[in-house]
Amino acid sequence: MTAEDSRANFAYFSAEYAQALQALTAIENQSSTLLLLGSTEELRTFIDQFIAMASRAKAEAEDREEPDFAEWFNELLTRAEALRVEIAQR
Repeated sequence: MTAEDSRANFAYFSAEYAQALQALTAIENQSSTLLLLGSTEELRTFIDQFIAMASRAKAEAEDREEPDFAEWFNELLTRAEALRVEIAQR
């Protein structure tokens, strides 16, 4: 991989990670409100969509041999899975 490829990967995955982090934070921040409003299914849908998106980004990071980004996406996935379990227990 060239230095240019490395920079391009870094820029791409940095942007993807920032978007994923922002999306998960929004889901986490709104989860209580959605549950109180009885929107459990909508919340589950948001979480499932997030997990699908973050899983694709993690797999792409692994394919492009970007282990740090893969690990960071995995951390977001772990948080999302924990939220999904919490929602299921309610």
